[in-house]
Amino acid sequence: MYCDACGGAIQAGQSFCGKCGKQIVGTIVTMQPGRVQSHVRLLGIFWMAYSAFDTVGAVVLYVIANTLFAHAGRSAFLRPLLSVIAILLLAKAALAFLAGWGLLQREKWARVLALVIGFVSLFTNIPIGTALGAYTIWVLMSPESEREYDALSDAKAA
Repeated sequence: MYCDACGGAIQAGQSFCGKCGKQIVGTIVTMQPGRVQSHVRLLGIFWMAYSAFDTVGAVVLYVIANTLFAHAGRSAFLRPLLSVIAILLLAKAALAFLAGWGLLQREKWARVLALVIGFVSLFTNIPIGTALGAYTIWVLMSPESEREYDALSDAKAA
C-alpha cells in the first residue's frame, strides 16, 4: 500500500502517512507501484533541470547575438536570426519547466505536454535531449501508462 501524495509505504490500519504526514481517508487499496508511479517524480525533476540548461543556453545565445553581432555590417542577418533562436529556446525551456512541474504535481495535462516536449527534444538537443525524450516516451506513452497516470491524478485530486 502506498501514499497517493508521496508514494511512501503505508501499513494496514495506518491513518497518516509516515513519510509526508498526509491523512489517509477511506479504504486503503493495495497496489503495486507501476512504471509511471515509480518514474514520474524522477521524470519531473529531469524536465525541470533540463529547462534550466535550456534557459542558460538561450540567455547566452541572446547576449552573444546582441553584443558580438550588434554592429556587424556584412553579417547583419545573424543578429536577428540568433535572437529568434534564443527566444524559441527560451519558450521551449518554459514549456519543459511547466511539464516537469505538472508531472511532480500529477496534473492531467502534464503527461501530454511532457510527451510533446519529449518528441521535440529527441531531435533538438542531442544527446541529452534525445535520452530524456526517449525516457519520457518509454514512461508515459503506452495505454497502460495513460491509465496509471490518470489513476495517480485522480488519487491526488481526491
